[in-house]
Amino acid sequence: MKPELMVLAAGMGSRYGGLKQVDPVGPNGETILDYSVYDAMKAGFGRVVFIIRRDIEEVFREKIGRKFEARIPVEYVFQSLDDLPEGFTVPAGREKPWGTAHAVWVARNVVKSNFAVVNADDYYGRRSYELLSSMLGALEDVPSYAMVGYQLGRTLSDHGHVNRAVCRISSEGLLEQTVETLKIEPDPDEPTLARYPDGDGFKTLSRDTVVSMNMFGFTPSFFGFIEEALVEFLSTRREEEKSELYIPTVVNELIADGRATMKVLRSEDSWFGVTYSDDKPHVVAAVKKLIDEGAYPTPLWGA
Repeated sequence: MKPELMVLAAGMGSRYGGLKQVDPVGPNGETILDYSVYDAMKAGFGRVVFIIRRDIEEVFREKIGRKFEARIPVEYVFQSLDDLPEGFTVPAGREKPWGTAHAVWVARNVVKSNFAVVNADDYYGRRSYELLSSMLGALEDVPSYAMVGYQLGRTLSDHGHVNRAVCRISSEGLLEQTVETLKIEPDPDEPTLARYPDGDGFKTLSRDTVVSMNMFGFTPSFFGFIEEALVEFLSTRREEEKSELYIPTVVNELIADGRATMKVLRSEDSWFGVTYSDDKPHVVAAVKKLIDEGAYPTPLWGA
């Protein structure tokens, strides 16, 4: 079976200031997601599963989904607060979603083959999809998973700090741990470095450091692991109004317990996204450059 592409598209993008998923960046109104789905189709993915919220369904289908429905099978799954493991209910006052791990888990009854997980508002690059598609075709439910790793320097913003999952990788190319590192920015004094706050000063990272940008490859066994993690999370932290369960948290625990492995596929593609509204001109320019280099037709989906 061809691998499936799961697109996490339920977020509103508070730092950006709007619904990033439908914001055009291409010369004919194309969104980042248009280019992502185009790349995934070229790389051999056979179905797209969009994880969205009910309240954005109409605009998402109209602005995004309808362009794909005639080209590739499309499924919509809704992330809702009350979709929880048996025995749990939503605490009074809870409004914040339960996190990216929960967003994946809500598709447990829809996705039946090996699948990739990506963010709707991130551009990952054609080669990254090819690497992941090839790996997913070889994964068996043992479980063994995969992620695409990027050079930190290819993921920074000139308009503010970013949070990145910094990877520790074994000599065999397997992920050992990701460490969520906050407020990373370019080092103003050294172009080969980035920095982040540490106490009264800063620590530095090489721009060649491998980071995760939430581009993962899983087998269906991952749904069961997420459910276990959700039960533990909800048992201990459900009353915390802003608590969330993230994909890297679940992966880190599985690796630490020796229950799963994750191969790191190193991409030379440049990642870009619209974390801040000031990032958009850079993204528009990057897309134009790719088109000028022949990476994409224009208009993307034909006349």
